[in-house]
Amino acid sequence: MPQKITFEQAMAELDEIVRKLENGQIPLEEAVKTYEKGMELKKICEEKLKTAEMKIEILTLKDGKPVGTEALDEQL
Repeated sequence: MPQKITFEQAMAELDEIVRKLENGQIPLEEAVKTYEKGMELKKICEEKLKTAEMKIEILTLKDGKPVGTEALDEQL
């Protein structure tokens, strides 16, 4: 699965996969493949969130010292 997918696209696909799996109306083999795709999308989302978090932390640095990261952590 290409990393060119946006976070929002990955989340939308992941939501659809969850809906299909919860519905329980797909054959077992297809369910396993769908689950695997969901895990790939989850990994992409986690990586994109981690990257965004790192960018935010960098943006909150002042004179090389973190400022505001505690407030960010509290909001999460």
